[in-house]
Amino acid sequence: MNTPTLETYRVKLPHWRMDGSTYFVTWRLASAQRSLDHRERSLVADALKHFAGSRYDLFAYVVMDDHVHVLVALAEGFSLQEIVHTWKSFTTNRLQRLFGRGAAIWQSEYFDRIVRDEAELIEKANYILNNPLRRWPELDEYAWVGHGFAL
Repeated sequence: MNTPTLETYRVKLPHWRMDGSTYFVTWRLASAQRSLDHRERSLVADALKHFAGSRYDLFAYVVMDDHVHVLVALAEGFSLQEIVHTWKSFTTNRLQRLFGRGAAIWQSEYFDRIVRDEAELIEKANYILNNPLRRWPELDEYAWVGHGFAL
């Protein structure tokens, strides 16, 4: 039986990688960018869902006005760096082209954490799914949040 290999590296933040892991990932708008409007949030949410089920399992996600959270497990042959780069690159291109945004859309760095067990998976999913209500308690529903499993 092969033990998964843990790899680490650092850009500004530390990053840990292990095959077969589920990750909690967060990235933010660049500081010079205005908040994402409803059309832009829809574009980002659609990009997150596009390869769900083929390149990764998307357990939960939320696109807020200034940041994104995802809970994701990668399919074999895909790296978290590759997937996050694809999300950020694609959405940057589309946000610039369709909505006239200039310069860097997202901060270059992102936060990620290996989810260690089922209890943490549920905790992170609940955090993601309830993120809009923590920011805007008066909301009845929020269109840019979703999950791929029953809690």
